[in-house]
Amino acid sequence: MSEKIKISLPIIVEGKYDKCTLSSIFDATIISTGGFGIFNSAEKRALIKKLGEKGIIVLTDSDGGGKQIRQYLSGILPKDKIFHLYIPEIEGKERRKKTASKAGLLGVEGMTRDVLVRVLEPFISHGACQENAKLENARMLTKLDFFTDGLSGGADSSKKREELARALGFPHDMSANALIEAINLTVGYDGYAEARDNIFQKSR
Repeated sequence: MSEKIKISLPIIVEGKYDKCTLSSIFDATIISTGGFGIFNSAEKRALIKKLGEKGIIVLTDSDGGGKQIRQYLSGILPKDKIFHLYIPEIEGKERRKKTASKAGLLGVEGMTRDVLVRVLEPFISHGACQENAKLENARMLTKLDFFTDGLSGGADSSKKREELARALGFPHDMSANALIEAINLTVGYDGYAEARDNIFQKSR
């Protein structure tokens, strides 16, 4: 059995099977919302708010339900303390299920170890001081970059963002702001620029 990977921030997922999958890979505090149960649980909300005082990771499924829960959590947690990470849109169903979900996509519980390690890579603990310095000096993607590159404000901007999101392994229907945040948390500006050039064959 591989040694568990340390992640210092707590992680919010939707269900108990998502929690089991992450717990088998990561040494971290993992909280399940109980699906939509979070909407009616004052105790669960209080726990999440308390755990999120220093920062908290949100990792929900890529379907409509996951998006609803993500939006709800965004409304109860401070904007600067919540870190949205996304699993790629992969068609299929989990082994324990008889049929696929309505969206036909694998949830967090269906992701492989390699995929989850890649998704959570920005928060894996290995030399925190060095990583923090690296982040502080990194070029950040901005709304102006999106506008300049035609990913916002244009007739086909939405379609271009969908292409970019899919290429980077994010849900295809993310808003411009959510996509920028996700890119800055993961591949950064350089990864964005490389994907942008590969997709749109744009010379800089």
